[in-house]
Amino acid sequence: MNIQPGDKCLITTDNWFYAPDGIQYRAVFGTVKNILDPEQTLGLKTNRNSTNWYIEIGNMLLAGCQIHYVVKTDQANLNPVNDASWGEHGKKEYERPSVIYDADQGL
Repeated sequence: MNIQPGDKCLITTDNWFYAPDGIQYRAVFGTVKNILDPEQTLGLKTNRNSTNWYIEIGNMLLAGCQIHYVVKTDQANLNPVNDASWGEHGKKEYERPSVIYDADQGL
């Protein structure tokens, strides 16, 4: 499988991240714009301890080292989900926005 600019993809990440809307997500869905090296992205050459590529998807830029899975798809479930957290007062259930960020929104 080859990911090309213009492909719609669902990308899961190794860790939660903050999207431009200020909410934490675990995956991003959108149209791939470009696959870039650090010089194109940051304007500087990185050393071997840094990521050596980035993917621009919708209005997001993800470091290659944070990408866990990539799936080419035209759709993703962006509906709210039930979630829970545990603390000193026990389990708290709540509804949260999707765990998948729609990077094409507003473009």
